[in-house]
Amino acid sequence: MKNLASNIVKAGLIVGSLDIIAACIQFYSKTQKNPIVVLNFIASGVFGKDAFTGGAKMAAFGLFFHYLIAFGFTLLFFILYPKIKPFIKSKLLLGTVYGLFIWLTMQFLIVPLSQAPAMKISFQSATIAIFILIVCIGIPLALLAKNGDKENI
Repeated sequence: MKNLASNIVKAGLIVGSLDIIAACIQFYSKTQKNPIVVLNFIASGVFGKDAFTGGAKMAAFGLFFHYLIAFGFTLLFFILYPKIKPFIKSKLLLGTVYGLFIWLTMQFLIVPLSQAPAMKISFQSATIAIFILIVCIGIPLALLAKNGDKENI
């Protein structure tokens, strides 16, 4: 059990880091603005508009909330994995399905229930966001998950 908890923490740190780095790079390449705005947007889910004028404190809250969410999705993956693995044997397919699940959950449940400002969804922005979640969270989790026999999937 201790090994499983350690694996979940490591996996959460890895996928959380990959995801926030990709989101910041994507934001900067699109806008040429400081990627701290990404962290402020995340913090706005709890603090509303105040997050955009709260400086480094709000960016730190945004980073904390980002990792909290990443750990939540990591834990959920590790809980669901033993039930899903008999049906989806391909790591690539499993990671793709889970990345899409994360996007749908964030887009249509988490963000709408938060205080974050509404953002228009375009096909291009949705495709990029889904791709980031698949590559930075879904596939890495599928590769990092371990079954009960302690072997990699």
